[in-house]
Amino acid sequence: MSKKVLIIISTAEKEKALTGILYGVNAMKNGWLDDVKIMFFGPSEKLLAEDPDFQEQAAKIKEYQTPVACKFISDNQGISENLASLGIEVEYVGKMVSDYIGEGYTPMVF
Repeated sequence: MSKKVLIIISTAEKEKALTGILYGVNAMKNGWLDDVKIMFFGPSEKLLAEDPDFQEQAAKIKEYQTPVACKFISDNQGISENLASLGIEVEYVGKMVSDYIGEGYTPMVF
């Protein structure tokens, strides 16, 4: 069985979102899995755009990969440029999520 996970941070609840970041960063740092992908999707994008503490925690992801946020949602909220300025890759993620699942990634949603 492949040990690959797709972490989707969707919640606007900061504590839950931070749990997803904590797990993902530690999984990458400690090699717990073969591969980890992290993306922000939905209400978490606004949290990321507005909360400096959350931004600081999310920046830890960049030690291992460039995190991704959903362009459709961030465009609708008018925060795409803000997210990009934080070093977040802003892309349409629907097909990306489907492709990762097709490649055997297990989705974890926080």
